[in-house]
Amino acid sequence: MVRDLEQYSAWRQGVIAAVANYRDWIVQADLADAAAEQRLARTLSKLSDDKLSVAFVAEFSRGKSELINSIFFADFGQRILPSAAGRTTMCPTELMYDAAYPACIRLLPIETRAANLSTSDYRDDPHAWTVLPLQLDSPEHMQEVFKQVSLTRHVPVEEAKRYGLYDENDPDMAVTLDSDGLVEISRWRHAIINFPHPLLKQGLVILDTPGLNAIGTEPELTLNLIPHAHAVLFILAADTGVTKSDIEVWRTHIGNGAGRMVVLNKIDSMWDPLRTEAEIDAEILRQQDHAAHMLGLDARQVFPVSAQKALVGKITGDHELVHKSRMKQLESALFNELIPARKDIIRRRLGDELAALSGAQYSALSAKTRGIMEQLLELKGLRGKNQTVIAHMARRVEVEKKEFDESLFKLQATRAVFTRLSTELYSSLGMDVLRDSLVKARAGMQSSRFTTGLRDAIGGYFDSIHANLDESERKIEEIRSMMETMYKKFSAEHGLSLALPMAFSLAKYRDEINEAYSIYEKQFGTATMLTTSRVVLMERFFDSVASAVKRCFKAANADTDAWLKVIMAPLESQIRQHKEQLKHRQASIARIHDATDTLEQKIEAFEATQAALEAQKAKLASLAAAINDAIAAEPVVLEAAA
Repeated sequence: MVRDLEQYSAWRQGVIAAVANYRDWIVQADLADAAAEQRLARTLSKLSDDKLSVAFVAEFSRGKSELINSIFFADFGQRILPSAAGRTTMCPTELMYDAAYPACIRLLPIETRAANLSTSDYRDDPHAWTVLPLQLDSPEHMQEVFKQVSLTRHVPVEEAKRYGLYDENDPDMAVTLDSDGLVEISRWRHAIINFPHPLLKQGLVILDTPGLNAIGTEPELTLNLIPHAHAVLFILAADTGVTKSDIEVWRTHIGNGAGRMVVLNKIDSMWDPLRTEAEIDAEILRQQDHAAHMLGLDARQVFPVSAQKALVGKITGDHELVHKSRMKQLESALFNELIPARKDIIRRRLGDELAALSGAQYSALSAKTRGIMEQLLELKGLRGKNQTVIAHMARRVEVEKKEFDESLFKLQATRAVFTRLSTELYSSLGMDVLRDSLVKARAGMQSSRFTTGLRDAIGGYFDSIHANLDESERKIEEIRSMMETMYKKFSAEHGLSLALPMAFSLAKYRDEINEAYSIYEKQFGTATMLTTSRVVLMERFFDSVASAVKRCFKAANADTDAWLKVIMAPLESQIRQHKEQLKHRQASIARIHDATDTLEQKIEAFEATQAALEAQKAKLASLAAAINDAIAAEPVVLEAAA
């Protein structure tokens, strides 16, 4: 696994190096405008920050934490994450590595659930977290610190309701009260373990979730972490089979999408010394087929394993036990699917980005080349001509320059309209209008505790979001249409080489918002009566949905800003070039007319410039090809470890 991730990281670094070389060269060659530099900077930032996330989801006592210990932490010679009978992971726990932080565990108090903020809203607030350092040279100390994710508190029912963690309508809740009438809840809402493990340093993020009941009560899991994980391992237990709650969570929150795998753990419970190996294998296969049938999967997507025996075998060096645990098959399938799928996403995204960027730079070089060729033809046509012809040529260039200057006055009017439309676009897409919609929705929710009132407030919020997106899309199309007209006009009147303006859409953000709303509707759409605790839970989920919408709007604003800069940049760049070329043509012919330069000297200078531009074209093509080669490269296959 370390080898696979190292190869993936090396591949990513190779792509980053190729893109950085491309950026550095076009800047040095004065081919990069501000928009191109911004797009390349964003591309490099996304590549550098790329993570691979794997989520582990299961009911308690299915061996989930033991599975994580076995796959990722056996080299430490003991369990790192708490693993025992009963519930050991009480809050969502992320294991990752960020060099900006020391080795530590960051813990978000459960009390934050009472506020109108999601876990994501707290991520960049250092004051909200309790931070405990990790002593990397002491596995015992780390093991003790990691027990924080298992800690609980006993609180009054009213406090648990305030956090959305107690529903008096649920008959199973009453039996969870202790002798003092208190509810046991997790001490922490979320944990982030920053740990310099080799896999985590390569960009892997591991998500350990609490039991399945948390999937329905912790919005961050339901709306963000699980849907956006690159791989989700759903763990069942061979001794319990597929339960009703397993089926419900699978269908509602996980599904049979890309990177979704089912692990049938604890097959060692079937290792009966009174039965033959063939009988045991047949029983495991029967359980595997049954689990696949219940979840609507192919049996090959269900992996029978014994996480506990695999961990023991890895720690003790018992290769036969590791083999018998079947863990290698799961590990191979996980990384053989996870990494290629992530590569394909990056390849598609970068391929589109590179095509747009290199196309713009190539057009700019072609425009320069064409201008030089036109001037060469013009100058060569003056060979053997008298001063009268040269003077006529100078007057013609003067007329062209005057016509071009008149076109620039018209462009100023277009710029004014462009500025007005951009301002109108931000008035419907800006963060202020989003905040106003949220304030109105929360006011509506506060004024009603009835099902219809809450739904009306939330429905009104999403209606306003969609109305703003619709208006923004109309403005975007209006801007694009206006710029397309201007591009065509300048191309036709002045021979500029301009591709049509880049298309832009808010569709992906609309889809993300709809996905969040769909998850919310699945959770609460069928409710006909709401208890107080259910209302609190709805509000907590709405807070997380609103946070997700806010992230979408922020990203949409950033992409819109980049597009607005990009859409005008090619036209302005070629206008500057054309203006300079006209100026040079005018000066060159004037000097030849005044006999201050010889015609042949001028022709030689332009031919040298033409050759330099052709060399730049070749270099640009070479650098673009280098990025494509880096994207398409496959890692060198090393001999697998035993």
